[in-house]
Amino acid sequence: MVLPLPVSHSSPSPPSAPPLPTPTSPRHPTSSPVAPPTTSSTLGNQPPSPPAKTPHRPTTRSQHGIFRPKRLFLSQVSHPLEPTTVKQALQDPRWTAAMWAEFRALLSNHTWTLVPCSLSHNIVDCRWIFRIKWKPDGTIDCFKARLVAKGYTQRLGIDFHDTYNQVLKPVTIRTVFTIAQSHQWPILQFDVNNAFLQGSLDETIYMTQPLGFRDSHHPDYVCCLSLAIYGLHQVPRSWYLSLSGFLEHEGFVKSKSDASLFVYHKADVTMYFLVYVDDLLLTSNHGPSLARFQERLADRFSLKSLGQVNYFLGIEVLPHSHGYLLSQHKYVMDILHRFNMADSHPAPTPLSSSAKLTLVDGSPPTDVTLYK
Repeated sequence: MVLPLPVSHSSPSPPSAPPLPTPTSPRHPTSSPVAPPTTSSTLGNQPPSPPAKTPHRPTTRSQHGIFRPKRLFLSQVSHPLEPTTVKQALQDPRWTAAMWAEFRALLSNHTWTLVPCSLSHNIVDCRWIFRIKWKPDGTIDCFKARLVAKGYTQRLGIDFHDTYNQVLKPVTIRTVFTIAQSHQWPILQFDVNNAFLQGSLDETIYMTQPLGFRDSHHPDYVCCLSLAIYGLHQVPRSWYLSLSGFLEHEGFVKSKSDASLFVYHKADVTMYFLVYVDDLLLTSNHGPSLARFQERLADRFSLKSLGQVNYFLGIEVLPHSHGYLLSQHKYVMDILHRFNMADSHPAPTPLSSSAKLTLVDGSPPTDVTLYK
């Protein structure tokens, strides 16, 4: 049995309000509501906005009168150029005098004899090399011209047989300097005049006459060498054998670790003799024995005494109260001057730490002849 619903006799209710909008999910954002227009009353209630900040500029040292002193380098001074041809050298009286000094030294030593040329002879060509020798302080020491044979025109088995290239180990130099300094021994330096010309030759070598100094009576003759000359393959070996033979005759013993070091030790006398081509270093604990050996060395070879060592193999030797200071400042400046980097600013590191190096970057290969 279904009961009827009760019927209300009251007044009808007003219509209900529209439903509120359902909040949207954050995955589907809606457009932000438009802010109500700002009125004057609203602006009056808010604090004024701060002024815009200007970028801060650091204060430099020059603004306070602080200036860094300029650093002057030796390579910034203009140096005379070394000639590359004989024609250029003969136009300068300084180089002309150097060439004549070299040529007279060769003639006085009877380095060659002029003989007629034969087709069966292998004629070795020659050329002039010009170098300026500098002092450690950057001033000019002398203008040096040297006649050099073109050894690459020699033929193995005909013009030469054995060769030798002398190498002096840096650790040997430091060891000798350490021993001398710890005992307060003097270190004397010598330069052999035309060292390679004082070695003998076992082969017969024919060379062309020097350019610019041809004999006017026999311009077609060639030089039959009786003494060694710079540029020949066997010259370093010939000079080393001549010097080492003299030292061994005087009682020196060649070091087993370095062929450039000779040691003399008899009774209470000790001497160390360092050899690198024509640069010689000598130190000893006995002054009279050192002087006597120096005289015998000068009688055997043409020497130039340079006194206490101050520059050896590109190393500046500066005496100090606690020892010797070895510096290569001039050597570094010469390299910078050679590669046109003398005006570059010094940096604490030789290369940027952020640079990325690649094996192939698309640039042409470097000319390695500058570094070899």
